[in-house]
Amino acid sequence: MTSVAFLGLGAIGTPMARHLAAHHALTVWNRTAERAHRFAAATSAQLAPTPAAAARAASVVITCLPSSREVEALLDGPDGLEAGLSEGSTLVDCTSGDPASSQRIAARLAARGVRFLDAPVSGGVIGAERAALTVMVGGDAATLEAVQPILARVAQKLVHVGPVGAGHALKAVNNAMLATHIWSLAEGLLALERAGVDPGVAIDVINASSGRSNTSEHLFPQRVLTREYPRTFRLALLDKDVRIATEVARDGGVPAPLLDLVSGLLHEARAALGEEADHVEMVKHVEHRAGVHRE
Repeated sequence: MTSVAFLGLGAIGTPMARHLAAHHALTVWNRTAERAHRFAAATSAQLAPTPAAAARAASVVITCLPSSREVEALLDGPDGLEAGLSEGSTLVDCTSGDPASSQRIAARLAARGVRFLDAPVSGGVIGAERAALTVMVGGDAATLEAVQPILARVAQKLVHVGPVGAGHALKAVNNAMLATHIWSLAEGLLALERAGVDPGVAIDVINASSGRSNTSEHLFPQRVLTREYPRTFRLALLDKDVRIATEVARDGGVPAPLLDLVSGLLHEARAALGEEADHVEMVKHVEHRAGVHRE
């Protein structure tokens, strides 16, 4: 049985770790220690007092944190992750990070004989709970093959997408598309409502037409039309992801005026709604811009 360490028991990380605990010798660590204590008490997982201790207990270490900044910070110091990683071990970063940081981390760890994959996930909390995530992996194909049985415990679709950083680049662009869909559909429904079209009717027609998306099929019927906004993915994190997408385009010499515009709009919505707002709550800001104020 492969020993695995999991660091980052957030909304996505907790159900991922729960699936792994059912099949592997799992050690966990979390920045909020109480959450890790509760997880260990409810599962077969062992609790590590430090990131270094977690790494020493496993041959495969998985991180799932808010951004690459936290991952890099986690590496540092005598109790940091790097101090516990042994030669021949693998760090799999499921954070929605940025390619440049991934490449720095990979080079840093390679000097110690540690392998690295960037493996961000898509599918949200529901996908994580159902072990039905899409995992997009950047890095060495042979390294992915070695850890594939572990990632398969949480994934419905597992794809090698390119070299180190490619996974994070793809996740950022994917989330930029999500942000664009939410904002544009919010604007479109407001315009249709003022033209006399009921939003529910509009959604029904759009979902049988060429404008449909996961946003129109699921997010708007379940959240916007019901005015229920469960906090499953923070707007602040989506704002970060779209900014990364603009950087990927810029670094590749690709003009991206639409991505730049969406990035600016998300930053505006984040400032207006606060750091804890859910990503779909950006609809409220679109409504407020149009002078519409709903409960």
